[in-house]
Amino acid sequence: MAKTQLNVRVDEGTAQVARERATARGMSVNRYIEELVRQDAGEIGHTFVEAAGDFMKQYEALFAEEFGAEREGGAREAATREGRR
Repeated sequence: MAKTQLNVRVDEGTAQVARERATARGMSVNRYIEELVRQDAGEIGHTFVEAAGDFMKQYEALFAEEFGAEREGGAREAATREGRR
């Protein structure tokens, strides 16, 4: 993967913490920051999926009423499969 240079400015305290945490993990500050960004991006996706699941649980009865009971069973099976992953 091609690399792009990104310059950021942080206060000295933040820079020192980043250096210390990277060293403790045996990696460069650059790699440490890359991993933090990747983790954050992954959490956003996970948070979205959880919120969507909560929405479906909250409105399941309304969807069943609107679209029929046969859809409710299919939605419940799909939610059960997702919960097992």
